Formats: sequence, C-alpha cells, structure tokens
Amino acid sequence: MKKLIIIVLVIILSSCKSNNFDTTKEIKLPKDFKSISRLLDSIHDEDQKYRKELNLLSKNHEWESDKIKEQWKKIRKSDLENLKIVKNILDKHGWISSSKIGQKANSTLFLVIQHSDQETQEKYLPMMRKAVENNKANPASLALLEDRVALGKGELQIYGSQIGTDQVTGEIYVLPLLDPVNVNNRRAKAGLGTIEDYVSYWKIEWDIEEYLKKLPKWKEELKKHKIL
Repeated sequence: MKKLIIIVLVIILSSCKSNNFDTTKEIKLPKDFKSISRLLDSIHDEDQKYRKELNLLSKNHEWESDKIKEQWKKIRKSDLENLKIVKNILDKHGWISSSKIGQKANSTLFLVIQHSDQETQEKYLPMMRKAVENNKANPASLALLEDRVALGKGELQIYGSQIGTDQVTGEIYVLPLLDPVNVNNRRAKAGLGTIEDYVSYWKIEWDIEEYLKKLPKWKEELKKHKIL
C-alpha cells in the first residue's frame, strides 16, 4: 500500500513541472461529436490501462526499479500524446457535456487535465469551474482538480482528496488540508462522500484531533518536496 500512496506524491510532484513537449500544436480532430466521443473513450481506456499496470507492478517491484521507471515512461508518453488531443478539443469546443459525447468521454476531459502539468491544470481549471456551473462537468471531479492545483501552488488542499505517506514513519495520511474540521461540509457540496469513508480505502481512521496535532509536521515535510 505504501508504494501506491507514493504514486500520488510523484504525480503531484511531476505535475508541478512543465515538460519540453509541444502540447499546443493544433492537430486534426474529428468534426462530429460522435467521433470525438469514440476518440475520448479510447483515450480513457489507454490512460487507465497503463496506470493499472503500474499498480500491479508496484506490488512486486521496488519504486526505483527499472520495471517501474519504464512503466512511468510509458505513462508520461501516453499522457503527453493524450493531452495534445484534449487541449485541442477544449480550445475548439470548450468543455463538451455528457449529453453530446457521453459520460465516459466527458470524464476523459477531466482525467487528462488531472494528469497534466501544473501550468495546464491551472489554465483549464476556470473552464472546468464554468462547466460545472453549467452542468457540463462533474463537481466531484472538479474537487479533485482543485485539490491537485492547490497543492501544486503550495497551498492547502480543500477537499482532502490527495493522500500521501510520511517518509519517516511510513504513515499514510491526508495531505495538508484547509480547515479540516469543516471538510465534510465542503465535500458534501461537491457531491463527495465523507472524509471518513473516503480515507477508509487506505485503511486510515479519520481522527480530527490527531490530524490537527500532526498537520504542522506534515506541512514541513511537504515543503521539503516543494509541494508546500
């Protein structure tokens, strides 16, 4: 489980850095929404395929092993290629609603931006916020992007969606969170379940008093990684 949590930290760290690939170059896109839907569906499957493979590899290989490094290369290459397509779609059509391309394709727009670099996440965050206001995007997905962007900017996350591990003790915990006492109110408004249910997936027992005691230490730890 510790290896899986480190994946979260690596994704955040890598998203804070810009890459040297040109993701702004216009590419030829399908003209109709049905074809765009099929394209985005295939991107969704590819995105998840490589990450599932990574999770399986992490059960039998150390994080610094050649197997893991090679898989990350595949993921980054795939993410960059997918990002070129999704950026062109968003720039041309905006955030396309599920009613036009289907729920899976619509969620792919979020998924690819969530897996992109910090600069790209910040660029398209306002577009997704507007899409949620117009019922064209999932508010729960927006909450995940909000948290990712906040941490990347050196701020506290809002909804507690990002999980990390203490590099000294190995303890799995919710990465530094704004106003932890009222997190469930914010999560409910975003269509998310309680923090207690969410963190139970990682076998974390949510203890607000204990979290508040450890929060200063975790903030300092993450500053070392230039997240906060």
